[in-house]
Amino acid sequence: MSRKATSQDVADLAGVSRSAVSLVLNGRGDGNIAPEKQAAIREAAARLEYTPNPSAVSLRSRRTRTLGVVTDAIASTAYGGGLLQGASELASRSGHLLVLVDTHYDERREAEAYRTLRERRVDGLLFAAMSLREYDAPAAPQGIPFVLANCLDPRGAVPGFVADEVQGGRDAARLLLEAGHRDVVLLAGNRADIASTLREQGARAALEAAGLPALRTVETGWEISGGVRAATAVLTGPCRPTGLLCANDRVAVGAVLAANRLGLSVPADVSVVGYDDDENLAAPMVPALTTIGLPHRAIGEAAVRRVLGDLEQDPGGRRGPGTVLVPCPVVVRDSVAAPHPS
Repeated sequence: MSRKATSQDVADLAGVSRSAVSLVLNGRGDGNIAPEKQAAIREAAARLEYTPNPSAVSLRSRRTRTLGVVTDAIASTAYGGGLLQGASELASRSGHLLVLVDTHYDERREAEAYRTLRERRVDGLLFAAMSLREYDAPAAPQGIPFVLANCLDPRGAVPGFVADEVQGGRDAARLLLEAGHRDVVLLAGNRADIASTLREQGARAALEAAGLPALRTVETGWEISGGVRAATAVLTGPCRPTGLLCANDRVAVGAVLAANRLGLSVPADVSVVGYDDDENLAAPMVPALTTIGLPHRAIGEAAVRRVLGDLEQDPGGRRGPGTVLVPCPVVVRDSVAAPHPS
């Protein structure tokens, strides 16, 4: 059509009311509009190349349709890309734009970032951390939803969305236990890190539930070199284990390298489980690593969904402060097999 499509045009093509179009294209369709009608509205909008006028929407709602995101280092690394992608795509589907500020762990930059975003009248605020940690969150301005992604407020005043690391550690151990392994060693990362402690807690719980002796652990750090050193010591020492749980995929790569240097085959002689599902390591490895994924994308989506729910004062989306645990996916590949019979 020669003129710009309107929401009424979309409504007519989809066979729905204009208010239904508004609800769906402003991210408020779930729970209000049937899924098949939502699909019809989005298809009609795409065919007509219709997009809501941001200025008109802002004037009607007295909102800027922007969400401010402050990060410590995520924006300057590839590692946290999934979190930002999940947050950005969900925000975009609801007609919101993310305004991102990376502070590089500089407290002065961080304070300035919050001040600038408030001055720009963002509708909601998120803080996203590179690695799971505690974060002393500042008080959000009255009426502006504020959530944390991949970090925890030690006071419990600001809701935080984080990976369920305890269950992740439990699932990692179960991968070996269900394959028949009974002699397992954990190549732990750094016990000063929250994630390492929680993963170990879950792994210990899995072995205890299976009636096995306490989990043996070796602190390795998070790098390939640490995995090589620790795995070499464990695999050449007394009571060689049949399964290795690794702090992350880099440590797991180190463990596989160590096993190969010792003439051991993975998984025929020793099974290895990683953690993170690092796209640059886990799948390309030989053998491809069985691992536990970090749900960064789901964390970003959940954090934005909470902000949007609070903005709409949706009873189903509004919850009090606290921590929301996001499940870690189990990724089965080739590095785990049943142990050789003794």
